[in-house]
Amino acid sequence: MRKSIRLLATCVAAVVTVCPALARAADEKPADKTAEKPAEKTPAQSVTTQGSVTVNGQTIQYDAVAGTITVGATNEQDAQLGPDGKPLPDTNLAAAVAAAKDPADAPPLARMFYVAYFKKDANFDQRPITFLYNGGPGSSTVWLHMGSFGPKHVVTEMDTHLPAAPYRLEDNAESLLDVSDLVFIDMPGTGFGRLTGKDAGKAFWGIDEDGHAFGRFIQRFLSQYNRWNSPKYIFGESYGTTRSAVLSNILENEYSIDLNGVMLLSQIFDFSTDIDAAHTNPGIDLTYELALPTYAATARYHHKLNPEPPDLEAFLKEVEAFAMGPYAEALAKGTDLSQADKQAIAEKLHDYTGLPVDYLIKGDLRIAGGQFEKSLQDDSGMITGRLDTRFSSPSIDPLAESSEYDPQSSAIGSAYVSLFNQYVRNTLKYGEGQTYLPEADFGSTEWDMKHGGNPVYVNVAPDLATAMITNPKLKVLVNGGYYDLATPFYGAFYEDKHLPIPDKLAGNIEYAWYESGHMVYVKEACLKQLHDRVAEFIKSTDAGNQ
Repeated sequence: MRKSIRLLATCVAAVVTVCPALARAADEKPADKTAEKPAEKTPAQSVTTQGSVTVNGQTIQYDAVAGTITVGATNEQDAQLGPDGKPLPDTNLAAAVAAAKDPADAPPLARMFYVAYFKKDANFDQRPITFLYNGGPGSSTVWLHMGSFGPKHVVTEMDTHLPAAPYRLEDNAESLLDVSDLVFIDMPGTGFGRLTGKDAGKAFWGIDEDGHAFGRFIQRFLSQYNRWNSPKYIFGESYGTTRSAVLSNILENEYSIDLNGVMLLSQIFDFSTDIDAAHTNPGIDLTYELALPTYAATARYHHKLNPEPPDLEAFLKEVEAFAMGPYAEALAKGTDLSQADKQAIAEKLHDYTGLPVDYLIKGDLRIAGGQFEKSLQDDSGMITGRLDTRFSSPSIDPLAESSEYDPQSSAIGSAYVSLFNQYVRNTLKYGEGQTYLPEADFGSTEWDMKHGGNPVYVNVAPDLATAMITNPKLKVLVNGGYYDLATPFYGAFYEDKHLPIPDKLAGNIEYAWYESGHMVYVKEACLKQLHDRVAEFIKSTDAGNQ
């Protein structure tokens, strides 16, 4: 489902780049170069259908618009695009496109796919609008679209692999349409979007390039649908939270678009604390400290603790205090830590993680994410999930040091992709003759992890901080799952408590944790909690409701 997330950790560890970017799609080449592959149909700019959904007893009639918006690789190029996404006559961009003998040599453009839901007969000046996207980098937004707040919802079982098709798609009683219009955006090179032109991957695939592409998309969307005066929100998941930090700063300080709120799900700002790459970054022990509460929650869930703590949240508070106290002090001593103290810390870690004391000592008290996933249930030949540690599956290689794949991705990925492909074609009437790309088809181009020219580990916390300082009314809602080992919840808490903002702005940040994983919404009870929390956040930050 999200192989790119694991790839992200691996590549970030090398400090160079993260993910190879999308090779130019074959359907974007001239017909004489694609004889072996039927050409895709040229997509319609947009298709509008109607639907209804009932949320909290309220039946909401809506228009659903599926389509693409084309953005340029720079602000100057974007300004030379007409409302149809094509270069305007008599512009430098139009001249360059016309002069290109091969379309692949033309200036780079990105056609970005979206699905928007607008409540019928709403006053757009009063009606909030929320832009949502997943992460990766390299993921489409099929997961948030079909799992969280869209009018339809993929039904998944708890912590087990779903049977093969047919899958279940139901009306979503937790759709966010009761409080906001919704726009689900696929990043450049995913969904029904395509990249065209010379070096298009390099032009759109990188932290800064991606942030500006989303900024230009939002600008064009606001103009196309006359939503400039609507209350505006962004909602990102996983790497989408990284994007949100960058994007919030771009919107606020480059494009003069104030946001009412930024909503983050499964946050990661500082990639130096990535638990997957922990062993490649010696001396950064904070990584292990921030992951320990998730290890503990997971061990409790799988009944690896004796005695088993009766109250999860009280237990996690205890683990957090140990992680930032005795555990942090022990790790800080490095090779000066005595054997007696190492033994004592290992025994306490055993109480919190269920891992054998000798294994913890052998690991020098430092167990990376993949090692924990492989070792926790190794006695039964099972590996533990990464995106959601409640999930388990058989190990491919019993002798491997780390887990080889993610059980949750394997368990539910087919249902999401299959049902979206059916829904978008049958209900939204979009995509005939086209291929939907749930993830970017990475080629030789690499994702540029330099941010603001900094070639070292990425930390986008200053971007969100700048947005909050320059717009002191901006509010932030941080959401996370206790069973998320891809982006541990306590890491998000630590990052936000250390944002470089004045103390008086700390109150602009709210936190909500759930007994779920990276994709909080796959658990029905947590989806309802997430909906209610987000809906209340929007109501409280929408100036029109105050």
